[in-house]
Amino acid sequence: MRRVLADISLELRRGEFLTVVGPSGTGKTTLLRVLVNGRLIDGPPADVVIVFQDYSHALLQWRTVARNVAFGLEGKLPRSEINERVHEALRLVRLDRHVDDYPWQLSGGMQQRVQIARALALRPAVLLMDEPFAALDAMTKAQLQDELHRLRDATGSSFVFVTHDIEEAVYLGDRVAVITGAPGRIERTVAVELPKPRDQVVTRQMPKFLELRYLLHQAIGQSEHA
Repeated sequence: MRRVLADISLELRRGEFLTVVGPSGTGKTTLLRVLVNGRLIDGPPADVVIVFQDYSHALLQWRTVARNVAFGLEGKLPRSEINERVHEALRLVRLDRHVDDYPWQLSGGMQQRVQIARALALRPAVLLMDEPFAALDAMTKAQLQDELHRLRDATGSSFVFVTHDIEEAVYLGDRVAVITGAPGRIERTVAVELPKPRDQVVTRQMPKFLELRYLLHQAIGQSEHA
């Protein structure tokens, strides 16, 4: 049996956007099996939801957008409340005009929005996101990064966002956790003190942004050559 993670201790604050970055094979995805309020996440808890990278397989292609978003609520709530939550979630991700479309009719970015809406419909305290934008083009990725900031502000949910992209980690995060080694350990946690709201052009040109990007590159690079 191979040990993937060791001596992990990480605090997630309410309403915080925590990004996790590090080399491949260091256990970033495994880290998403977390303790919430002291309770081990070993199943699908009501207050924690995972959004996956592969939206095409995560969505049910034979169900409409609305029925995909409703999927996790069916059999648990009255139909009227399900409809209300579905409408609210689709409005939040700006897909309320696509309720009767099917996922295969939508772009990749829109499909990922459907998956995020399905998570939001559950009204989670924490969203765990496993490289959800890795397969998207640069423009769509940038748009969805800004959407996540808006959604965090609108819902008050906490986000844990795993990525290989250091710039993405800095742009999105209130803090960035650097995981390195085998087994993986939290090398350091860096506060991202950049002005809000963030802007894809202005923020990325700020000296502080460039400084943080360099710092994280150095931290990851040193671990790979250790």
